[in-house]
Formats: sequence, C-alpha cells, structure tokens
Amino acid sequence: MTLPHPAAARGCPIAHGALSDQRSPTGCPVSQRAADFDPFEEGYQQDPPEYVKWAREQEPVFYSPKLGYWVVTRYADIKAIFRDNITFSPSNALEKITPTGDEANAVLASYGYAMNRTLVNEDEPAHMPRRRALMDPFTPEELKHHEPLVRRLAREYVDRFIDDGRADLVDQMLWEVPLTVALHFLGVPEEDMDTLRKYSIAHTVNTWGRPKPEEQVAVAHAVGNFWQFAGKVLEKMRQNPDGAGWMQYGIRKQQQQPDVVTDSYLHSMMMAGIVAAHETTANATANAMKLLLQHPDVWREVCDDPSLIPNAVEECLRHNGSVAAWRRLTTRAVQIDGVDIPEGAKLLIVTSSANHDDRHFEGGDLFDIRRDNASDHLTFGYGSHQCMGKNLARMEMQIFLEEFTRRLPHMRLAEQDFSYVPNTSFRGPEHVWVEWDPARNPERTDARVLQSQTPVRIGEPSKHAITRPVVVEQVTPVADGIVKLRLAAPDGRPLPRWTPGSHIDIECGTSEISRQYSLCGDPDDTGAYEIAVLREPASRGGSAWVHGTLRAGDRLRIRGPRNHFRLDENAGKVILIAGGIGITPISAMARRAQALGIDYSVHYSGRRRATMAFVPELTALHGDRLHVYAQDEGRRNDLGALLAQPQPGTQVYACGPQRMLSALAEHCNAWPADALRVEHFESTLGTLDPTREHAFEVELKDSGLVLTVPPDQTLLTALRAANVDIQSDCEEGLCGSCEVRVLAGRVDHRDVVLTRAEREANTKMMTCCSRACDGRLVIEL
Repeated sequence: MTLPHPAAARGCPIAHGALSDQRSPTGCPVSQRAADFDPFEEGYQQDPPEYVKWAREQEPVFYSPKLGYWVVTRYADIKAIFRDNITFSPSNALEKITPTGDEANAVLASYGYAMNRTLVNEDEPAHMPRRRALMDPFTPEELKHHEPLVRRLAREYVDRFIDDGRADLVDQMLWEVPLTVALHFLGVPEEDMDTLRKYSIAHTVNTWGRPKPEEQVAVAHAVGNFWQFAGKVLEKMRQNPDGAGWMQYGIRKQQQQPDVVTDSYLHSMMMAGIVAAHETTANATANAMKLLLQHPDVWREVCDDPSLIPNAVEECLRHNGSVAAWRRLTTRAVQIDGVDIPEGAKLLIVTSSANHDDRHFEGGDLFDIRRDNASDHLTFGYGSHQCMGKNLARMEMQIFLEEFTRRLPHMRLAEQDFSYVPNTSFRGPEHVWVEWDPARNPERTDARVLQSQTPVRIGEPSKHAITRPVVVEQVTPVADGIVKLRLAAPDGRPLPRWTPGSHIDIECGTSEISRQYSLCGDPDDTGAYEIAVLREPASRGGSAWVHGTLRAGDRLRIRGPRNHFRLDENAGKVILIAGGIGITPISAMARRAQALGIDYSVHYSGRRRATMAFVPELTALHGDRLHVYAQDEGRRNDLGALLAQPQPGTQVYACGPQRMLSALAEHCNAWPADALRVEHFESTLGTLDPTREHAFEVELKDSGLVLTVPPDQTLLTALRAANVDIQSDCEEGLCGSCEVRVLAGRVDHRDVVLTRAEREANTKMMTCCSRACDGRLVIEL
C-alpha cells in the first residue's frame, strides 16, 4: 500500500516520492526505496556509492526498517558526524550488525571472549588519552623504518609469478604482504600468518556481516579461537617488552600509564589491530588495481609517470576504498540535514557514498587521478577517530603500485566475476585475476627497471604537485585586452565536470607562478574548459605571460577545477552582478539559472563597452534579463536602487573590483546575512607586519598539541612546521582551501571567503591569513 505524500503538510525537508506502509521510530513515513534498502544485496556489495545514489540525490538521510538504522549518505553530513564524537558516539562501531543466536553466544562465552573498547569504538574521556599514548609509532619518522620491508616483500612476491603470465593478485600477493607488514608492525611472529588470516575473516563476518543461523556457530568458534590466540601472542610479547612493534610499545606504555593502557585494552587492540592493519590495506589495494585496470588509459598514464602514484592512491581510496561505511549511536536527539533523529538511534554512515558526493567532489562518479581534493575522502574517517594507520596504508599502496607499473605495465584484467565477503562496512574483491605476456616484461630487456625507485610520500600528496596537462585549442580575443582560452585534454578525452563558480589554476610558464581563472564556458561541455584573461597593466607575470606567450597548440598544466563560489540551485531568485572581468563566473551562473528555470537577472558593468567581454553572446542568451552598464555610454549600475528592498528567497552573487564589492556589502546590510555571496579576484592582504601583530597559542584538540604562532608567522606556517598536513592554495585568503574548524577563541578574520554570518558565528577560519583576536584559539585538528 502506498500512502499519500504528507511532506508539504508537515514541512518534511525530504521529497520522499512513493511511500511504504512503514514508519520510522519518529513516526515519519518511510519511502519505498528506504524500505527496500538492504546493504547485503548484490548491488550494495558490488558498488555501494551507486546503490545509494538515489538517496544521495533525493533522500540523504533515511530510516532503514530492514537494518533498524538511520542511513546517512552525503559528505557534509557524514563529516559533521565524525567531527562531533560526543553527540555521535562510536560505541557501536564494532557491534554485531546481525545479532547472533543463543548457541553462538554460548560458544563465544566458552572461549572467554571479552572484546573491549578499542581506538575505533571508544568514547571520551577515555579515548583521546589512549590515542595520544599510542600515537608515536604512527608518525612519519617512525613509519619510514617500515619502507624497506614493504619494498622487499613487494619485490619477492612479484618475482614469484612475473614469468607465469597469469596471477590472482589477491591470493598471490595482496592478502599476504599487508598481513606480513601488519604482523611486523604489531610485533607478531610471522609463523602464525595462516591462522590469523582465517581468524580475521571470521571477525569481519561476525561483526559486519550477516552469517546464516547455521553459520553463526562456526564463525563464533573461529572468533573465539582468534581471541584466545591473540591473548597467547600478547603474553609472548610481555616476555620481551623491549622488542620492536606497536604492541610492545603499548606494553611499555602500560608500565608508565597503567590506568590508561590496561590489560583488557591491549588484548582487544591486539585482535582489532590485526584486522585494521591488514584487511583494510589488502582490500584497498585490490580495489585500486581492479579500478586502474578497468581504466586502461589511466593505468597507462600512471605507468608512464610514476609521480602520479601518490594521488592515484588517494583517488582510488576515494572512488573505491576498502571502507564502505561506519556506524554511530546518537547520545541525544539531533537533526541531520533537517531530519529529526532520536536519542539512542543507530546510524549507518555510508562514507563510500560521501566520497562520490558531487557537492564536494566535482563529478564525483568520475575516476580522475589528477583530482586535487581526492585526499578529502572519508575512507580513513575524520576527526578524533580518524584511522591512525592511514599513512602506513598509503605507503604500502604506493609501493605496490610502483612495483606493478614498473614491472608489469602490460598487465590487464582477465575475464571474471568479482565477489565480495558480504558485509556492510569493509569490502574488497576476493580475487583479482590478471594476465600479461611474459615475453614483454620490461626487465627482460632492461635491467634498470629493477633498480629505479620512486620516493614514497608518507601523508597526503601535495596539492601543488597534482596537475593536469591540457592543450590550448583556441586563443580568441573577446574584448579589448581580453582573450578567451579554450583548453582540452591532449588525448581528446572528456575533462572532469565543473559547476558554475568554479575556477582552475594555471601554471604560467613555471610551477612557481600560478594564477586562478574562473571557468566561463558551458558546464555541460566536457570537451574543454574556457577561461577569459584580462591583461593587467601591473601584471606580476600571469596575464602578461598568457597574452604574450600562449598560442593554439601550446601545452599547459592546470589544477582544479574547484568551487568556493557555488550557486544555490534552490534559490527562488538570483541577482547576478559583475564588474569587468568578473563576468566570467557570473556568465556561467546565468546559464545555469536559465537551465534550471530560476528567476534571474544579470547586471554587467564596465568602463567601456569595447572592454566588456561576451556582451553579444550574453545578449543572445539572456535577452532583457541582461542589463549592461557601460560608463562610456553614460550608464551606471545604481546598486542602491537595485538592492533597496530585501527580497525573500533571493540570493545576490557578485564578482568584480574590490570597490564594487565593498559598495555591495554596504547596500546589502539590510538583507539577510547570507544573501550576498561574492568572489574576489584580488587580495586585500598586505605583507605580515610583525610590529603590528601579537603572538598567540593554538590548541589542536584532536591531537593534543599546543603551538605558539609568533608575530612574524601565519597559523598555516606554524601548523606545517609541526608536521600537520593542511591543504592550501592561494595563501592570500582568497580560495578557502585552508579552512579549519574553530572550537574556542575569537578569530580576527582577514580572508575574503567567509560571509558576514559565518564570521559572526566564529566557527571556522582560514589559516593562511586569519589570526587570534586574543591570546588563544582551539581548533579541530
């Protein structure tokens, strides 16, 4: 039976579509698609992001009667959940998603199974002291010691099958090598590998799977044996506490902090650590190899240019990572994306869906190894419970990809059906069969193949190292002093999609000079990007280089696209205001508003009509919705009259000279706080003057660090000096890429990104320029 749609009557924020006859715990009707949701179905097991795409687009938070969980699918919501580990407790992260029967529970009890809290599922205030106590072995300096072992194992395992012409990468390498690395990292003897392999699979099925009733007893025996075995190995380690390994490090820490690192905690971490350090990396690499080989052109790019490997790893983790979802438990009633969630509710947060969210990742379903925000993925989690071993996994994956691309660049996927161990959260193909012609192995004709080595980057790849080659298809004058560039992929393949307000960075002759330009073409045209460049009289090397050097056929390197000036596609009306070259993002917004049927008007000002780009095209597209104000024709935009009366549901978007934007801000004072959105193309920041600044402290809540930022240093510089990875790009307060969350302290905002309401809320800041008003800030890092 389908119920009538009650959304409008009750003010529900979700357009549910057809409804089932079921209700959520809050009494809200459950949509038919939500009622049908089953993560154990083949569709979810094969491709979780695609399986829940309908939800990501239409119903981002829904209740699943089959699971008894609320399901969350969008990036911003899931990141906010990770950030607030008090409201959203991780305590159910290791809870069995399918309750076991009495017989299986009795079996577990017979083994003394007493899995306790670990770093994955522990609440505050116990969690952070233990995390800090056990963190040192995960620092980049310590992880470097494991690189020779990983390289040696990768070489040895490939040696075993390189002349065979066919191999199952999972069975013959990708399962065993990460397990061996995990055992060495933990300090476990290698001779127990086969036993641990069997037990760790059972632990995954027991916790996140749906074993049939007749299978539960067998799984329980395996888990019980795993528990007892982990305890025995831990006792061996206690006999040699000075040995190498994370568990021995924990034993030594227990002697110093017995109340923090307890016996039961070490036993539980021994068992959980094996799974965490082994299975996730094995599955992530298997997923990555499957994905790369399914895209032969991309595989060839990586083989030809090993410098792409670090970001290829990040994009594989984003697009098809080994962690599909995590779970949380609400400790109070809360709203998520407008949906009321009661206290005590169980959440399934589908991180793999968040990683495909177009609101954060342009063209989220596209596999793009040059994506410059790929490392924003949530596969490692976020916040205080982010995976501690993330950089060990990155190291292993980079070394595996280097070994495969160097020695087997001619490898291809064999015909096969991919299968997965059924569970909600962790996934990787059970087999990845590949084939190649051994006669074409590069090392048979060039021994240097075995000698080359690409440096491993331990941590997120540098954004400035991630560039995309493009070729200049056309250079077209579009006004006095303005040229339009049409940029395409050298091989003719489609470029990543973009949304109005996006910009790209162009390296202007050298990687040392980079300039940002707004995209101004048709977002639906994936064949090329279009930008317009004004020749600035006081050019610092960007626009002068473009105008004086670039010709059709030239090659460039770009970064992006990125969007910090996004159009609200749900606005009732938009007023688009451009000054001079500021028409570039505004023209794309106007095109999109027209396509969506949004009521809009375009107000375009310039000194002379001859210097105003795109006027004929804009007139043809927008007719009387376009208003042109050319000073040489005696016309000026009367902003006071245009914005005299605040209009409900109306957004104002503007890009242009600073003087125009400042005037707009004054005229919009009576408008709602976030009605005006602007994009600056020049920074108002001067050089930091130490004589006018004061030092301040910043506490990094999630890591327990306290840093001092001196008067002659930015917060961004201080964070980098402390080995804290922070994304940044312009470093002038223009782009918003270095934003961090502020928990306490007043911020002296100096960027031009945040709106008035965002500044007043005092919950975020740009680390490249903003400072503390007083003596201390607390930020979420």
